[in-house]
Amino acid sequence: MSSDLAIRARLRCAALAISGMLLGMTIGWSSAIAKTTEILVFGDSIAAGFGLPTGEAFPARLEAKLRADGLDVHIVNAGNSGDTTADGLARLDWSLADKPDLVILELGANDALRGLDPVAVRANLDKMIAKIQTSGAKVLLAGMVAPANWGEAYQQAFNRIYPELAEAHDIALYPFVLDGVALDPKLNQPDGLHPNQRGVAIIVEHIAPYVARLMGGS
Repeated sequence: MSSDLAIRARLRCAALAISGMLLGMTIGWSSAIAKTTEILVFGDSIAAGFGLPTGEAFPARLEAKLRADGLDVHIVNAGNSGDTTADGLARLDWSLADKPDLVILELGANDALRGLDPVAVRANLDKMIAKIQTSGAKVLLAGMVAPANWGEAYQQAFNRIYPELAEAHDIALYPFVLDGVALDPKLNQPDGLHPNQRGVAIIVEHIAPYVARLMGGS
């Protein structure tokens, strides 16, 4: 009789131990599934929200849109008005210190406006993409196009930077961050360069599906 009781006691202990292990694994799996995706929007005044009310910048509006679509995200605004690709390269390491899961790289507009050498622009973006990938984060490259005033040769050299880098690094490309917004007075602030709240809403609607796909959403 005593041996039966001992066997039963050992079986109960084993069952409790297995239940505890399964519970721990379930909690671990749930935590992994529920992990918030950390997104860094690294860019210039378009990201920073130049001229817009607090909370109306592109990163904040994008976070609200993705959350409304059921995606668990937290977006950090690392936009700095006036930045060129060289400026971005100089501060990127600091911004990557928080280990984002995804980086939206939005730089190049100021380079194009100033007519900076496309070779240097390409080199800066190339180094930034490599740094982001080395950190373990995914990259969504937000493209830019050159204004017509620098001439056709400059436009061609600049405009092919983004698709060629996206292909070379095998990363996602959103071809033109101001698609559907650029040059439309109704969607831009009086300077004609920076999107207003209506313009930001269009950018968000256009780019959100690209971000969702990178997150594995629909």
